[in-house]
Amino acid sequence: MAKKDIHVKVSERRQAKLKAYAQAKEKTITQLIEDWIDRLPTPEGLEAGGTEASRSLSPP
Repeated sequence: MAKKDIHVKVSERRQAKLKAYAQAKEKTITQLIEDWIDRLPTPEGLEAGGTEASRSLSPP
């Protein structure tokens, strides 16, 4: 599976909080974000594997 980059702007306080939490859990920030994303429900029209189904997710 190909990997994609996501760039997110957060305050220094939030970045420090996230970094400290990741260290306490002995995980990377990437692992924390992936774990959170995996807990989200799969939207209708999107396959569980993360690829778009044949129909569009956007409204007509």
